[in-house]
Amino acid sequence: MGSYFIGLDAGSSVCKAAIFDLSGRQYGAASRRTPLSRPNVGWSELDPDMVWAAAQDVIVEVVAESGLDPHEIAGLGITAAMVGAWVVDRTGTALRPGIIWEDCRSQSIIDEMVAKDPQILSRIFLSSGSVMQQGCTLPVLAWLVRNEVDVLARAAHALSYKDFLRMKLTGEVATDRSEASVIPGDAASRDRSDAMISLFGLDAWRHLLPEVRDSETVHGGLLPEVAERLRLPAGLPVAIGAGDVPATVVGAGGLAPGTITAVLGTTCMVGLCTDRPVFMPRDLGLLFSLPDDCWYRAMVNVAGTLNLDWALTALAPDLANLPDRYERVTAMAEAVAIGAGDLTYLPYLSESGIIAPVVDIHARAQFSGLSPRHDRAAMFRAVFEGVAFAFRDLVEALDAGGGPILLTGGGGQSHFWSQMIADVLGREIVVPNGTQFGARGVALIAATAVGAFADVRSASAAVAGGGRRHFPSEEHTAAYHAAFQVYRARRDRLLGVSG
Repeated sequence: MGSYFIGLDAGSSVCKAAIFDLSGRQYGAASRRTPLSRPNVGWSELDPDMVWAAAQDVIVEVVAESGLDPHEIAGLGITAAMVGAWVVDRTGTALRPGIIWEDCRSQSIIDEMVAKDPQILSRIFLSSGSVMQQGCTLPVLAWLVRNEVDVLARAAHALSYKDFLRMKLTGEVATDRSEASVIPGDAASRDRSDAMISLFGLDAWRHLLPEVRDSETVHGGLLPEVAERLRLPAGLPVAIGAGDVPATVVGAGGLAPGTITAVLGTTCMVGLCTDRPVFMPRDLGLLFSLPDDCWYRAMVNVAGTLNLDWALTALAPDLANLPDRYERVTAMAEAVAIGAGDLTYLPYLSESGIIAPVVDIHARAQFSGLSPRHDRAAMFRAVFEGVAFAFRDLVEALDAGGGPILLTGGGGQSHFWSQMIADVLGREIVVPNGTQFGARGVALIAATAVGAFADVRSASAAVAGGGRRHFPSEEHTAAYHAAFQVYRARRDRLLGVSG
């Protein structure tokens, strides 16, 4: 058996693939942009044909780039942005565009449910351990029942993004526990919940939801015609895989109770790996089911690096297409003193609002304290600081104690931002070696599925340790604390929070 594994990571706007050995060493990477479609206010969709083509392209490219004999590759794992709905017929053909996690079209249905039962969101939280977002699978399916029932009548399955891609690769249909428990489902049992399905009036459509399996199991191999296109062996084992957040925890070496793993990617997240489901604080944050009877209790600011990408486009269109654009805006921000001249940026750049430090679907990003003396360098500084201050909000809400924090995601590749977060939090930040943590996580899951590791904890431990370390500066921590007090006062005014 070969000792190399492909990890396919399909995000909201980029599809990536990388190859890893059993030590987590990376052999090449490939990516394709998969632009979102927003045909109506609050809608977020992906073209199924486009993402399937992108997935095939990145696999072909990374295998070629690695220089490996395809027969040395022993398996493939898949992760993707979680929840949403990809509706397909019995032939596996998509019947409509895929709906992804940040879609908000179900809000009117949620509003109706809350009007009938003001405690319903708390009841859902007590089952799933997560604040329910509008793009979760069950509310999205409820919207489709009401608005596109003709589509559902022709459907055989309603899948998540990664499960759609795995079906295209293998012809087999299933999902994993990380997806099943957050649609919303049952976090304690790490499974779907019949009560939640009934709550959304979906009993008649339950057959659309696929069977639930452990992440680290093989569920089919590459179809011959797909294998030929990918230039890989037919029947190559494909693991069930896991959602993007659980996969990242595994790939960062964070699958050990007590480990804190943060993500500074499109989304900003801080979470604690536990050996039991944690439902505190109530009605705040998310709870993910991980492999090997672990959970990840997380606090989330829905927008992370998305804030910097937006600022680049809006404030520096002259730099937006340059290869060194991030270095240039970082240099601008570094030249501005801590506090950005009393300018604050509130990083709530999502149409779905925020779910920590409070739940507010109407929260939106903004600059506060802006005056004619502020230039775009100060505004960039405020954006970097605003996201770092949001990290502090998340860490305080999580209340996970001291100790280092593993920082993953594209934002973690910035030494400037990583050090800023260390200074803002007053604690050590460790940026693990590597960049493609989601892909590495599902590659390790695939390796476990074919017997290369005894369990996923062992696989994750194989890549733990090492990395770049950032220690807080006492002087900078004091300056950031003063700036954070300004941020908190302006944040509380926006969110209507007292105290």
